[in-house]
Amino acid sequence: MKKLFPLLALCMALLSSFALHPAADGYKVGDKAADFQLKGVDGKLVSLASYPTAKGFIVVFTCNTCPFAKAYEQRIAALHAEYAPQGYPVIAINSNDPTASPGDSYAAMQQLAKNHHYSFPYLQDESQQVAHQYGATRTPHLYVLQRQGSDLKVAYVGAIDDNSEDAKLAKTKYLANAMRDLLAGRPVATPTTQAIGCSIKWKKA
Repeated sequence: MKKLFPLLALCMALLSSFALHPAADGYKVGDKAADFQLKGVDGKLVSLASYPTAKGFIVVFTCNTCPFAKAYEQRIAALHAEYAPQGYPVIAINSNDPTASPGDSYAAMQQLAKNHHYSFPYLQDESQQVAHQYGATRTPHLYVLQRQGSDLKVAYVGAIDDNSEDAKLAKTKYLANAMRDLLAGRPVATPTTQAIGCSIKWKKA
């Protein structure tokens, strides 16, 4: 019987990690995305309007503490290195409540960005309004926005790839496939995938 307790604890942790927030509504593919203004780790306010020449954005809801987010840190940096020169910079957003997750405080975000030499904005969604607006529920959770005229339309929602443990073992690179379609002027063949990660740590009502 004693051997069952560690197994039960592991199962409960996994269930918690994959739990959806009750209000999971948000942007769907084809929706127009509204702009936002959040404070970055450099103390400056950043909005999508800060990038008037961008063709679109790779918006990533992530955090400091989730094992899944940590596993994707280098991959997120690689996305920015590859796609920012092609007009699609990464905008990383941390929506975790630091009261519930002290490791996601603004100071901790600044330290993480410094340690990993982030070349992309890492923004704090202190009110969690942007996460609710997008419908983000996990870390990491990606939204690719494509500029269409004066609007930014959601072109892809979901995961980076199908292997959270090892990028080299990923069989399907969902985000790369979506970007290949967008950059070629084609509709995204698989515009929605299942984001896998820890649940965003929401503020208590």
